[in-house]
Amino acid sequence: MMYKNLGKTGAKVSELCLGTMIFGQQVDETTAVKIINRAVELGINFIDTADVYAQGRSEEIVGKAIKGMRDDVVLATKVRGRTGQDPNGEGLSRKHIVRNLETSLKRLGTDYIDLYQVHRVDSTTPLKETMATLNDLVRSGKVRYIGCSNFPAWQLEKALRISEVQGLEAFATVQPRYNIIDRDIERELLPLCAEEGIGVIPYSPLAGGVLTGKYRPDKPAPEGSRGQLRPAMVSRYLNPRNQAILQGLEKIGSETGMSLSQIGLAWLMVNPAITSPIVGASKLEQLEENMGVLGHSLPAETLARISEASKPDWLRDQEELEARMRRAA
Repeated sequence: MMYKNLGKTGAKVSELCLGTMIFGQQVDETTAVKIINRAVELGINFIDTADVYAQGRSEEIVGKAIKGMRDDVVLATKVRGRTGQDPNGEGLSRKHIVRNLETSLKRLGTDYIDLYQVHRVDSTTPLKETMATLNDLVRSGKVRYIGCSNFPAWQLEKALRISEVQGLEAFATVQPRYNIIDRDIERELLPLCAEEGIGVIPYSPLAGGVLTGKYRPDKPAPEGSRGQLRPAMVSRYLNPRNQAILQGLEKIGSETGMSLSQIGLAWLMVNPAITSPIVGASKLEQLEENMGVLGHSLPAETLARISEASKPDWLRDQEELEARMRRAA
């Protein structure tokens, strides 16, 4: 296992992060604890959860699993979603953030969070208020670093400038959706992160399981799978373009001996802008398979084939425009 700096911070995190969104809902506590313990045994020291996952059960399970090894783990959680029925039961106001941090600390059985992330933008709260609140939490010692999730590039840039001008703690990381068939962040967000030294922790690196090959448009989703429990999360990926990409990956799998999930992760991990893809697992076998990517790399020619086959239309248009400009120069 390799370890990388978390953005521009000095904290070191494993090149894979264990995601726990389905713990306490799709995955029972006993299995989830086994998965977390095995992940740590295999070298993963980075665990991601959120206060809204399984209505808080995910945090509780993670807290039980890491008891006795808390300081060996880089623990990340998130705040923003609705956790109460009162008017301040969601959002990024000072009131909601402070209240929910205390609840998360209790569930996780700890007195500090390594990476506290805002889950998505809150247009009803001034960003200055959010950043000032997060700064205070870092100064209090209850939070070590801060990050954001699902922020567009312009909103992240705005947050960074507020922190710079106001002398506040700045976001060290961003957590966007990113995988072979969903490459929108390459347009603006990824270049910004590379320029600013922001750590990128992509979620859904296997497109909700689509890049494992278990979901097909003409077949029902496997029993108990995410595609069955949350069909909207998977169905949007089941289109002719993505099925063609999947067929190409299957061919690469037969050539390399790597599973589809390992190919999907390897394509992400070779990118120097990526810190640590978030991998989920509902079974120990899935964790073991994902971990099999470590120590394996795809040939440069194969990586180029994958990138070309999955290139979005906007990127093709951009490259064509740049080529025209070079010819005209």
